[in-house]
Amino acid sequence: MPPYHATTFLCAYKFPLSSSHVPLIFSNLFKKKNHLPFFLLDEQIRPNLELVFIQNKMGFNITSIKTSSNGAWQGDNPLNFAFPLLIVQTTLILVLSRFLAFLLKPLRQPKVIAEIVGGILLGPSAFGRNEDYMHRIFPSWSMPVLETVASIGLLFFLFLVGLELDLTSIRRSGRKAFGIAFCGISLPFICGFGVAFILRKTVDGADKVGYGQFIVFMGVALSITAFPVLARILAELKLLTTQVGEIAMASAAFNDVAAWILLALAVAIAGNGSGQQKSPLISIWILLSGMAFVIFMMVLIRPAMKWVAHRCSPERDIIDEAYICLTLGGVMVSGFITDLIGIHAIFGAFIFGLTIPKEGDFAEKLIERIEDFVTGLLLPLYFASSGLKTDVAKIKGGEAWGLLALVVTTACAGKIIGTFAVALMFGMAIRESLALGILMNTKGLVELIVLNIGKEKKVLNDEIFAILVLMALFTTFITTPAVMAIYKPARGSSVLTHRKLRDLTNTDESKDQLRVLACLHGISNVPSIISLIESTRSTKKSQLKLFIMHLVELTERSSSIIMVHRARKNGLPFINRLRRGDWQDRITGAFQAYSQLGRVSVRPSTAISALSTIHEDICHVAETKRVTMIILPFHKQWRGQGDLQVIDNVGHGWRLVNQRVLKNAPCSVAILVDCGLDNGAQRVCILFFGGPDDREALELSGRIAEHPAVKVSVVRFIEKDGLQSHGVVLKPSASKCAEKYYSFSTAHINTEKEKELDDAVVEEFRSKWDGMVEYIEKTSSNIVEEVLGLGQSGDYDLIVVGKGRFPSRMVAKLADRQAEHAELGPIGDLLASSSHRVTSSVLVIQQHDTVHAEEMPVAKVEQNEHDMVKGDGDAGTGEISKVV
Repeated sequence: MPPYHATTFLCAYKFPLSSSHVPLIFSNLFKKKNHLPFFLLDEQIRPNLELVFIQNKMGFNITSIKTSSNGAWQGDNPLNFAFPLLIVQTTLILVLSRFLAFLLKPLRQPKVIAEIVGGILLGPSAFGRNEDYMHRIFPSWSMPVLETVASIGLLFFLFLVGLELDLTSIRRSGRKAFGIAFCGISLPFICGFGVAFILRKTVDGADKVGYGQFIVFMGVALSITAFPVLARILAELKLLTTQVGEIAMASAAFNDVAAWILLALAVAIAGNGSGQQKSPLISIWILLSGMAFVIFMMVLIRPAMKWVAHRCSPERDIIDEAYICLTLGGVMVSGFITDLIGIHAIFGAFIFGLTIPKEGDFAEKLIERIEDFVTGLLLPLYFASSGLKTDVAKIKGGEAWGLLALVVTTACAGKIIGTFAVALMFGMAIRESLALGILMNTKGLVELIVLNIGKEKKVLNDEIFAILVLMALFTTFITTPAVMAIYKPARGSSVLTHRKLRDLTNTDESKDQLRVLACLHGISNVPSIISLIESTRSTKKSQLKLFIMHLVELTERSSSIIMVHRARKNGLPFINRLRRGDWQDRITGAFQAYSQLGRVSVRPSTAISALSTIHEDICHVAETKRVTMIILPFHKQWRGQGDLQVIDNVGHGWRLVNQRVLKNAPCSVAILVDCGLDNGAQRVCILFFGGPDDREALELSGRIAEHPAVKVSVVRFIEKDGLQSHGVVLKPSASKCAEKYYSFSTAHINTEKEKELDDAVVEEFRSKWDGMVEYIEKTSSNIVEEVLGLGQSGDYDLIVVGKGRFPSRMVAKLADRQAEHAELGPIGDLLASSSHRVTSSVLVIQQHDTVHAEEMPVAKVEQNEHDMVKGDGDAGTGEISKVV
């Protein structure tokens, strides 16, 4: 039998009901077999019956609802049963919220905006105006089930927030962050008194609640800053590492702690939600019990969790699942205790999260276990349920919309002015202070929690609840565009930057000085990067300055923000993602040893950003640090030999990052294809075909040749006699895909002059390193076989090649080949192809030159020299043709 709404049974008994009759009627009905089917309920009288049901204040018996149906073949409608309906509701919420997030992504809006808007659209404000839809998809009897599941997600998300919040980092933030946070809370909280007074006088039913309860909830709602949402906005705007970003993060952390204290106070004062006045002693007992709970957790549970974390340290190889289960159970128990006290259950989960040690492997494992499921599936249900409770139609008339404008203006003015004034007092610039005020005005999760609890406790009625939800939406929505318009951190370039290696050789005052930015995806890149840097380290007096940047993808996950805390705390850009091993000791030891050599200065940093914009961080650091070369790890790594080779692929997104850096870098770029460079580069081969990129590769080989432990060989490819009369015309081809075909520079370059430069550079190199570097000239009509032969021979640990954007004639003949990795150029792609099983690591170099910035796939045409003269620039298409 499908579950029936309570009003169905009221329809069967058409006589006046009293509160004493209802339980007896319901108990008898559930014992009977001849129930009145739901579809026979008169649609005209259903609203009245629901009203009677509410007035009788008879709680609906949730146990009468069946969990699952017997299936459509047996006549059951799945939408009349709890679990199938929950699946439909969850799917609908996720699809709509993800679609809205996609639409809002160009505006750099946090995901919470899309989830709240999705809930509002699904609720009575939009789709819910259709009664059939609401009764089918979101019937009133299903809302307790949906909100219960959402509350479980909220409980564990608040546990993750507690894991995010590092109390030691808050203590280190100093009086500036504390002063800004204090004023940023106090002024809007005081402003909330005036707003509360006006709302109580204006909105019907608002004065039925105790004045003290209403004031506290309004003050908390106006003064909150959402720490998780703010952190992601800062990362999106590239402000995490700026002074504004650091102060905003620290102030928001203070604000978060204060918000939870104020929320606990508000809940304690609100009481049982009856709206009736109660003894002040009850609130005092609730607050004292809450304080005792916090002390108990910090004094007894925190050391116990440190012991648990120690038992789960990496040295013990595995983490016992019993400790994970114990911790997850602790979240539930902590939530139950605070609910028992009279404070909301989420407060207990938050405090329990604070007790977990932030360092070590244990916190990482907890996050891996629960965050994707909680933040990706359960938490959107909570935001959507908030939207479902929001009926914009309750805001009727000019007076109601005027109240909304008043609340929004007061919230923004109080937060922005308070933060702005204190920031100016601490000596910050006007633009920075204003940007900080706007950032601190960000609302989000905590705001919605306060509003939902206020509605649950009957402190906020439907109209005020809708006004405050729209206020939270508006203030969060305007944060990103307002900050982008007001505050743009200076990113000016330095005229002293040496854009390519050749610049260093030609400048006496910086001769042989090399500043390198090496980027890492993770710990697996460390050995190969160190091996490469070591091979380029000069033995002369000047230093090699090495900037290490750990690239971390910004996601909605809590661990992205934990990485920010850890990077600041220990100065290292690496976060453990391994299940075992002394990773931190190895990295720290390697960098310390490098620094102690006296010629290598190592500066670690972390870039946390979305993959679509992380190249901006790389290029910005290269610009400000006056870097000469950026080293990027290839998105694939080869491990093992022969048939036992295994490919580690970090994803196509990182390949796109490399492509964007190649296009926008302010200096030369090298991509390292690692096929086992962990043991060092003792034998290095440079393949020289000609062109600017190959000359840059030859310049790097000169620095490698200075290392006494590295043997360098230079192989120059020359065409066989009699083939020089055949030229190649490369014509831009818009029909070819840049992902599948090689792109070449569209700039006009004098071929004869380029050949003279190639000859001059080679001659200079040979004269300088005569006897120390092996020089080989090869003439071959099939360079594919020759190149692969060198790569597969196993004679070299590292092969260095130029990307070949303005290729020699031999390389140009490969233009029509379909590429596997087009960003590496024809030769680099040959060596990096997974099907060729090259055993040597490959370093592909692109020289910085604005002349070659524009690239396009080309169509190749071979012809004799006479035809070349006639056809140069031709074809009557107006396109540029390049003769090679």
